Amino acid sequence: MFKNPILRALGATALIVGGIAIWIGVRVLDPTGGVNLRPNDPELMAKGKQVYTAECASCHGANLEGQANWQQRGPDGLLPAPPHDVSGHTWHHPDAILFALTKYGPAAIANDPTYRTSMPIYEDVLSDADIIAVLSYIKSTWPAEIRARHDTLNQQYADR
Repeated sequence: MFKNPILRALGATALIVGGIAIWIGVRVLDPTGGVNLRPNDPELMAKGKQVYTAECASCHGANLEGQANWQQRGPDGLLPAPPHDVSGHTWHHPDAILFALTKYGPAAIANDPTYRTSMPIYEDVLSDADIIAVLSYIKSTWPAEIRARHDTLNQQYADR
């Protein structure tokens, strides 16, 4: 492809660095990397509810109901905040992805810096423990059947 040996070396270096970045990204998102929601921990639920009320409820709703028409982009081109109850898609994502979406934002997870969203990035706002508490609280509100399906999804993600 490149006839110039310097360009060829730079291209090979870029491929190696890109591959390492992808490998690191996969390791960060791997549920065995420490992201494990605990919806049965009463102390964590209390903390999660407190943080959710302070940081998330203004968009996602006090009852996790999300914003109206959350699946249709608004006039600004942004999607409204989705619900976190069973009517939404939160439980369709493994713990590690939920954690990464909350901490780094959808654009980072999609690896698309041009992706526009109103979802704040919480990396410098909430601790990892606070993010896990919020997500654990959200999961604790789901019916047992949905929680079991989410647990199965987490296992499938870990087995990949």
